[in-house]
Amino acid sequence: MKTATIPALRVEPKLRDAVEEVLAEGETLSSFVEEALRANIMRRQHQQAFITRGLASAAIARQNQEYYSAESVLDELHAMLDETKP
Repeated sequence: MKTATIPALRVEPKLRDAVEEVLAEGETLSSFVEEALRANIMRRQHQQAFITRGLASAAIARQNQEYYSAESVLDELHAMLDETKP
């Protein structure tokens, strides 16, 4: 598989120093940046999926005129949590 490059990134020296201070043993700056890119991409994908599910849920609630108060939802969640406790 061919690889591609990410454009060079200019940062303040303080930021580069901070990154270099937290690199794990054997970790390179390139691997750190790649991991950060992957994590941010995944976070944004999860965020977009969450928003999509929320908008779909809101549309269904409007269509069915079925709404629940935040208090009743939290009460149900607390009850579910209490059931799992020994």
